[in-house]
Amino acid sequence: MAATPPSAAAAGGAHTVFVYGSLMTDEVVSAIINRVPPSSPALLLDHHRFNVKGRIYPAILPVESKKVAGKVIMGVTDAELILLDAFEDFEYVRRRVQISLTDTSETMLADTYVWSDADDPDLYGEWDFEEWKKLHMKDFLTMTLGFMNGLERPESKTRVETYQSFMQDIKKPE
Repeated sequence: MAATPPSAAAAGGAHTVFVYGSLMTDEVVSAIINRVPPSSPALLLDHHRFNVKGRIYPAILPVESKKVAGKVIMGVTDAELILLDAFEDFEYVRRRVQISLTDTSETMLADTYVWSDADDPDLYGEWDFEEWKKLHMKDFLTMTLGFMNGLERPESKTRVETYQSFMQDIKKPE
């Protein structure tokens, strides 16, 4: 799939977003923005994808000579980007990065969500997407749907609050 040049993507409110964790699954993206935009496999150089203690989702931070495999979703509207920002919550900051498309080696600019605390002592190792899909995707999708339904309520919780409450509930013995 050919990439839209960054300048054309920014015009008209269409955004490109590099994703590297739960948002690599169409089901989670669809739960958040109610559609699955076109995407292409991509690499982000000079970054590392970490596990986060107490979380089942990853964090990325700049780390020289490392790379993160993910995908770029294209044609994200302004309204959808606002929903993604709400989903990523305060734990992440949106940054503009240069990525390369895996299938063409073409480079382009995209937004991505970088862990907000570069000195977080809870970051460790390397997060494994395939393991996450097997062990956690079903519960994560359920939590995501609950978060999105809650956004429409006046007493809505942040995504982090929703996640913590959901994880406590599924760990309680019956």
